[in-house]
Amino acid sequence: MAVRSEGTPCWADAMFPDLEAAKRFYGELLGWTFGESSAEFGHYTQATLDGRAVAAVFPRDPGTDTPAAWNLYFATPDAEATASAIRENGGELVKEPMTVADFGRMVVARDPSGVYFSAWQAGAHEGFETTGEPGSYAWAEVCTREERKADSFFPVVFPFQVERMESERVDYRLWRVGGEPVGGRLKMSDNFPPEAPPFINVYFSVADTDAAVATVRSLGGQLLYGPKDSPFGRFAPVMDPQGAVFTVIDTGTRAGEMPAFS
Repeated sequence: MAVRSEGTPCWADAMFPDLEAAKRFYGELLGWTFGESSAEFGHYTQATLDGRAVAAVFPRDPGTDTPAAWNLYFATPDAEATASAIRENGGELVKEPMTVADFGRMVVARDPSGVYFSAWQAGAHEGFETTGEPGSYAWAEVCTREERKADSFFPVVFPFQVERMESERVDYRLWRVGGEPVGGRLKMSDNFPPEAPPFINVYFSVADTDAAVATVRSLGGQLLYGPKDSPFGRFAPVMDPQGAVFTVIDTGTRAGEMPAFS
């Protein structure tokens, strides 16, 4: 599998207070199975779907109270150059470029609007081994109330071509790399609780959104709103039992006309 173009989402992982509970939840919801946890790498545990890598989960550091959350990695050919661009454009480096064995090099950062994200320079680990099918990564968007800060940051750090959704109701920017859509930026609306921090909303594909929501609820999670039909698929933002927010989407069930972008 070829290394992804710079700026393309290439991996997602999440930290949890209770790793085993997270494995039970996502295994039931998305059909994931999990590899062995290694103490050498902080019990970082890769999730697979039919033997293909789709995400990872890992435990929160003892004695800390960092909330559970999903994190997205953008591909970079040069972790140091990306780190420099982050600094130069008002971002914060949470973790300086670091080598992870022979797997690759990573950067953890926060944009000027407060959104945490990562960059990944692939080595032996090139990222997602499948996307777009039920149980795997489907999409992601930066959700923020300070859209101008995000808009002046991400398309400079990464080579995004930016298009505006022509809508009076939704403030959305689509990001493309080499002409292909790879993500976006959404201005947080009243659908988001006022106490919700800015974040990257990671979407996972499912075969049936309503069935997925029922499973989330049966496993102790919450439906945040929806399910809602859209031209992109039927989707629903949810929260797992440990507080990590993500979205499930059935891209095969679509309604309405595609919005225009300019």
